[in-house]
Amino acid sequence: MKETKHISRSRAQESSAAIEKMYITMRHLFNRGFYKPMGVSGDSLRESLLALRPEIYGNIAEEKVELNGLLYVIERLPIGIEQCRFINLTSDEGYSKSHFQAIVPPKRRRNCYRIDEEQMNVEITRGRSDIYDILTHLTFIFIESHKIKNRVLIDDGGEVSRDWQKLEQAVMQTKKLSLVEKEKAISHVANILARTFEEVLDIYDAFGSENAPDRFLHVIYWLGKLAIEEIVENNKRTITFSPVLRERLGHHIHGEIWATNIKEVLKANDLLKRPIHVISANMHSVMNSIFATPLLKTKYKGKTDFFIYEELSGSGSKEIRGQVEELALKNGMISLPDCSGTNIDVQIFDTAKIDWSKTAFSHANVGEDKPVIIVMDYAFGEQAYETIDELLKPFKKETLLNVKSVSIMGKAGILEGGKGDIMIPTAHINEGTADNYFFENELTGAMFEGNDIDIYEGAMVTVLGTSLQNRDLLKFFHESTWGVIGLEMEGSYYQKAIQSASKIRKSVPQDIKVRYAYYASDNPLETGSTLASGGLGTTGVKPTYLITIKILEQIFNIK
Repeated sequence: MKETKHISRSRAQESSAAIEKMYITMRHLFNRGFYKPMGVSGDSLRESLLALRPEIYGNIAEEKVELNGLLYVIERLPIGIEQCRFINLTSDEGYSKSHFQAIVPPKRRRNCYRIDEEQMNVEITRGRSDIYDILTHLTFIFIESHKIKNRVLIDDGGEVSRDWQKLEQAVMQTKKLSLVEKEKAISHVANILARTFEEVLDIYDAFGSENAPDRFLHVIYWLGKLAIEEIVENNKRTITFSPVLRERLGHHIHGEIWATNIKEVLKANDLLKRPIHVISANMHSVMNSIFATPLLKTKYKGKTDFFIYEELSGSGSKEIRGQVEELALKNGMISLPDCSGTNIDVQIFDTAKIDWSKTAFSHANVGEDKPVIIVMDYAFGEQAYETIDELLKPFKKETLLNVKSVSIMGKAGILEGGKGDIMIPTAHINEGTADNYFFENELTGAMFEGNDIDIYEGAMVTVLGTSLQNRDLLKFFHESTWGVIGLEMEGSYYQKAIQSASKIRKSVPQDIKVRYAYYASDNPLETGSTLASGGLGTTGVKPTYLITIKILEQIFNIK
């Protein structure tokens, strides 16, 4: 008799299935209009996240509370959200014209409004990726809140532990805690979180601010308090999606307004007919690469260009950044702060108005046509498709844009190497579907050699969200024949828009050039090197400017 073969799934396959399940579940909940994250309707999301166990959420599947992951998430959610039972995801519905003060999270550009003690509204203007990002973060903090509840709730009647009572006393104080009071509170919190006193002390100040130095205690208290109320009083937290958001999402409403604003400015400045180069980067690297070093070389005599760029990136360099911007505005730069809701600012550079002797590219050869450079700030996930798709469309249906190139300079996770290394992709693969986009990259690894930075070339995977990555799935992508070198969130969306505009819709030249390069912000396969381990500091300055300069050298025909 033939023996039955037991087929078991690998952790990579389980993780891939969990991501797909989360993706489908989130779309279903969005279409439904509301759900209770810790109720029956939230079961599937919670189970998938616990099955996936993303690197960024560390000890999510263990009894102890995950501190680094909690800090990462709290920095990307509005202050006070931990106190709210009702979280309402909305479109741009006019709250900016009300008395409500916009709350912008420190590490995510999104407008949020505290409607009352129980409700927080979060504006979604950057597409589905924004929703996936928020829902996974909220699912994580709600799971952590129930860990707190499990440690402090003694019985179903609502009796709580002494540690919880002492924490409550500390939180209810209106004045700043003294050192003794703070350390007493940390001692009680450490018990509640199943963490050591030292672990809590090490991360305590990272949660705080000048106005709220003891915010860590408040976050833990309110997460636990609402979790206790869910069990004792059956007051379940609820996430809702506004009818207007559900109606608008996926229709490029904000992207169309954003792209039209840019084209109107091009028309007003008689730039629509000129060759155009689009660069997706931050709002300082292109401007600084062109204008900063000649302007500041006397101030920083004998220093390298990269030293000057590091100085410009410092938090105390507002004045010298202003000087560079002033010079740029006098030499053909037009600044377009966003007013469309996309949160993507834009700069337009008219090369005909640049005095090249005052730039770092004195040998620029821009020819008779004098190209125009459009620099757009980073898009977020699927928003990359919406913005580039709209930007590459004809102006008022009849004026085709002569877009010569689209260049993407971004940061990404690396699967081999470390923070600050450079990745040059040869293709983008969509995680979960294996949809893939192969392209001829005008940038090559050889161009970056000799700069004391490791360079990697190969395919990159476009992920649903950085907060969903786990080691097993990434190891599969890296070690299998896919040969993936890194992960990011926008690449395939950019390429999908460029391909459709140039190859199918013919709204831009078919021989449009593409340039992709990323610098590594983290290595999710290395313990202690994930995004939750902290920022890049000045490590990212050199690769950022190196990539920007190589892009500009090609646009300016500098051999």
